[in-house]
Amino acid sequence: MPKPASKKRPATEVVAEPENDRRRRRRFSAEDKRRILAEADACERGELASLLRREGIYSSHLTQWRAAREAEGLSGLEPRKAGRKPRRDDKDRAIERLEREKAKLERELKVARSLIELQIKAHEILGVALPRVEDK
Repeated sequence: MPKPASKKRPATEVVAEPENDRRRRRRFSAEDKRRILAEADACERGELASLLRREGIYSSHLTQWRAAREAEGLSGLEPRKAGRKPRRDDKDRAIERLEREKAKLERELKVARSLIELQIKAHEILGVALPRVEDK
């Protein structure tokens, strides 16, 4: 009786890659992200999986890129510098405080102008004349 042909099993030993041949994290330019998102948005049912395989990305990439595009527009797809944000100094904190204060005052001014317009309309409806103040 002949012996069955033995099949060689692949080696299961994992060989470490040399230090200088380490895989690098892929980085996508803003143009690549825009192109891939446009293709993904145009995909018919069942075509998205082949797009993901062809580009070598996960669906979570699309989710993150879409969220960035919604939050910041196309500039949200621009690559960001890795690491901590630079430390703010007193000047930067003062500018941010003044910008917040300005926005608050603008909201209050809008409300005040709306109230004045409402009072003017109420006086016009009631037929009561209001003295006009001339702008200087």
